[in-house]
Amino acid sequence: PRSPVWWRPRWSSVSLAGEQSQNREDTWKDTREVVAIKCVAKKSLNKASVENLLTEIEILKGIRHPHIVQLKDFQWDSDNIYLIMEFCAGGDLSRFIHTRRILPEKVARVFMQQLASALQFLHERNISHLDLKPQNILLSSLEKPHLKLADFGFAQHMSPWDEKHVLRGSPLYMAPEMVCQRQYDARVDLWSVGVILYEALFGQPPFASRSFAELEEKIRSNRVIELPLRPPLSRDCRDLLQRLLERDPNRRISFQDFFAHPWVDLEHVPSGESLARATALVVQAVKKDQDGDAAAALSLYCKALDFFVPALHYEVDAQRKEAIKAKVGQYVSRAEELKAIVSSSNQALLRQGTSARDLLREMARDKPRLLAALDVASAAMLPGEEEAGGEQDALDLYQHGLGELLVLLAAEPPGRRRELLHAEVQNLMARAEYLKEQVK
Repeated sequence: PRSPVWWRPRWSSVSLAGEQSQNREDTWKDTREVVAIKCVAKKSLNKASVENLLTEIEILKGIRHPHIVQLKDFQWDSDNIYLIMEFCAGGDLSRFIHTRRILPEKVARVFMQQLASALQFLHERNISHLDLKPQNILLSSLEKPHLKLADFGFAQHMSPWDEKHVLRGSPLYMAPEMVCQRQYDARVDLWSVGVILYEALFGQPPFASRSFAELEEKIRSNRVIELPLRPPLSRDCRDLLQRLLERDPNRRISFQDFFAHPWVDLEHVPSGESLARATALVVQAVKKDQDGDAAAALSLYCKALDFFVPALHYEVDAQRKEAIKAKVGQYVSRAEELKAIVSSSNQALLRQGTSARDLLREMARDKPRLLAALDVASAAMLPGEEEAGGEQDALDLYQHGLGELLVLLAAEPPGRRRELLHAEVQNLMARAEYLKEQVK
């Protein structure tokens, strides 16, 4: 059984015996820092409880991460053991979800990015939590909350292939293999993440039940987890949920694919590095702009803006945030100007290339394979193909046609037809690169 614990905010440490403890108390009082004290009664501890507590202390004392609750110190007296921890004023994620019934996908995504960031940090150190659930995820505050992963009593140092046979965790969030096979590895955390995300988006976990017997039946079933049609979710979000909630751990999404998934998008998680990365890209964009390379400058400005958004989310100082917004407005305006320049330039290239393209087609009349490849590329240039909504189809046509034309160019003997084919390939590659940026 788990040991009884409770949390309470304090303006200073508890009174603890010993000179060293007294010094620590003075330090906390001087800083006037609010802390949470996890108090464990010694008399309630059995062997398993002691093991869980020592595991939690061992793991937390060596961890510093913005989305993992910080253990500041631990002490004890004749009756209790005290874990002095970072205080999270927003309560836990379970309460946050239930007071709102469901979370919008946009909010759930921000929370999932933060949770994924913490799990990536743990995964790199071969640490598995093994009891992921909304009650063990704390919120820094109710206004603009940040997630803080907590309660590492069941955590283990495990590589993805280390197997355990001891049942741990909470049944609603437990991976099926923990119950059905009593044998599992680090991938159980990925299942739990899927259950948490499902609950955030739909208001209850997928195995919500009225009795333990009903819950056990759902866990042991082989039925695929079906996602409700409402509320509507993005394709990437549904894809991630389905891959996380795969009953077979061998078919479940891997940690690497989870961290790299486009819906999680860990690269753009708000952090202290977001602004620096955005600024570095802007410097490159300005240089390309000054050099007259409008297409490259546009691409770099767009990449920079992808980092400015999380930088704004991360910034807490109102004055600095307004300064960043003003700069972003300037970059957006310049990006729009460059987009118009690149678009008109591409139209000019198309007009200039028409006569040469017609000549190439005439010279390719005895080469059916070359004619067919040119037809595929020409289809991408039809009116409307490169306009809003048709960019991906046009890009697919360009890439298909270019794949064939490059092979033919390599085999083409020197001469006028080879020169025309080379020029056409260069033109098509430039247009494909431009479309690739638009699709992003």
